[in-house]
Amino acid sequence: MQKLSLVAAVLCLGACSGIQQATDKAGRDAAKTVLPEALAVYFPQVPKQLFEPFTDCVVDNANASEVQALAADAVVGVDQGTADTVRAVLARPETQSCLSARATTMDLPIPGLSNT
Repeated sequence: MQKLSLVAAVLCLGACSGIQQATDKAGRDAAKTVLPEALAVYFPQVPKQLFEPFTDCVVDNANASEVQALAADAVVGVDQGTADTVRAVLARPETQSCLSARATTMDLPIPGLSNT
């Protein structure tokens, strides 16, 4: 009986992990839909051909609460809060490294970063 309970607990934890991963992916996918508009409105210095790398790097480096906020903005629309969230994620060294790497592969300069 005790072994059966342990197996059930392990299966339940595995299912919870799968649900959490699916929820995270859905949130990140929703967040990615709002970034191009936010970039166009609040970050006009970013060229349109860099929207995809900026979107990917911002969403990939956002924490769970930032992803949740961006996903909500996909429903209600972008505002200054969206820009603040994006700006906070862009300020992180990991995000800047991501952008620099993506720009190098595209042979494009990133505004505000030195691509050396």
